[in-house]
Amino acid sequence: MAEAAFEAFDAKMRDEGLSNLAIKQFHHLYDSWRSDDSGEIPEKDVDPVKHIPNVADIHETIDHDFAMEAFSKTAFLKLNGGLGTSMGLAGPKSLLPVRRHKARQMRFIDIILGQVIAARQRQEIPLPLTFMNSFRTSGDSLAVVRRNHRFHQADVPIEILQHHEPKIDASTGLPVTWSADPRLEWCPPGHGDVYATIYESGLLDALQNAGMEYLFISNSDNLGARPSSTLAGAFAQSGSSFMVEVSRKTPADRKGGQIVCNRETGQLMLREISQVPASDVKSALNFHRHPFFNTNNIWIRISALRELLDKNGGVLGLPIIVNRKTVDPTDSESPKVIQLETAMGAAIGLFPDATCIEVSRARFLPVKTTNDLFIMRSDRFHLTDAFEMEDGTYIFPNVELDPRYYKYISDFDERFPYGVPSLAAASSATIEGDWYFGRDVSFYGDAHLVDLGHPSYVPNGSFVGPQGIEPDEWI
Repeated sequence: MAEAAFEAFDAKMRDEGLSNLAIKQFHHLYDSWRSDDSGEIPEKDVDPVKHIPNVADIHETIDHDFAMEAFSKTAFLKLNGGLGTSMGLAGPKSLLPVRRHKARQMRFIDIILGQVIAARQRQEIPLPLTFMNSFRTSGDSLAVVRRNHRFHQADVPIEILQHHEPKIDASTGLPVTWSADPRLEWCPPGHGDVYATIYESGLLDALQNAGMEYLFISNSDNLGARPSSTLAGAFAQSGSSFMVEVSRKTPADRKGGQIVCNRETGQLMLREISQVPASDVKSALNFHRHPFFNTNNIWIRISALRELLDKNGGVLGLPIIVNRKTVDPTDSESPKVIQLETAMGAAIGLFPDATCIEVSRARFLPVKTTNDLFIMRSDRFHLTDAFEMEDGTYIFPNVELDPRYYKYISDFDERFPYGVPSLAAASSATIEGDWYFGRDVSFYGDAHLVDLGHPSYVPNGSFVGPQGIEPDEWI
């Protein structure tokens, strides 16, 4: 029955011009889903991972020349397929402005290029950089890269293109159709697709021909995942084939994916919160029990990855993640669909010698919402000449912006025309209602603006604290 149903997907993907490997990978996901494999990982089957070496401690044991030798054989791969639709963006998320550097407006992609160029020049290493784009982000992203006259790369591809797959009609189990916008019939297969894409693109050949031994993969919206000779040295010194950077959880990170240990086999594995049975969610979210989360910064030994991909014909068979959505994410009344995904970090379960390393929050600075962007654009950060996002503590105030007025970037920018307020003295920042901001506004303490029921204005130079706008008068 499942095989007969898959013929419709096979035909649709071939009509789309997708490769045999892309179809083979989706076939695996589809068969797993139809066999009632929910991808769930219950608490009773795993043990928490609590003792992970810290890079600060390892730093003392690494010979500098050894680390630089490893770094000179390291390549970068940035996952750059996202459109940022959750923030109302129509183009690549990496083209969203983050902050200025010496008067120039810097986007994610500009900062990434700056980090790589600075590392190449400062440490005299090749450091190849490749973006894994989607068909929706490729053109705009490559145009930015090619306009950067300081970035040059000849022997290693600048881009590989990730696959896409059909959304499944939840009511029929067949490919969904949506004549209003046929592009919405398709979705990315999750960042676990990176391995099949690497295999099919020939990137491994190019990297090995260029003398590369290690590959560092991270998300383009995480500006903390910058070049690091120390981590390259730590990975090389570990002798492992696969290493995941993890960081200690705070209450804000409870829902982050966690590295756990298979109780039966002793093998490390990744568990996303979406893979936790409802009855186990409380235990999984307990950051005292599971103190680390996956940053999605991953180091891989290229020869070991090639061997595993060759053995499996390019499809690693990672655990599925089942996402239930609507075909048009902006229309809750549109048909319900199922999207099948895999996680890049789940490959940790395929390498018997895999390991983890604890890193500081300086390595994890993602922007998933305008709440995150608010902090990135604030005076909490300084963008250095090496294009590193620097902060004193990397312990940030909790920011809650009213989603009715700040969720989408166009609304966000309209309400902060002169830049976001100062957060240097703020413990938290909560904005309820529709507030517009003048110049040089400062938040302090547990800053809180309540909803007044109508558009409101914070005047130039105001201080905002727990009681709202501080009166501009002597008492």
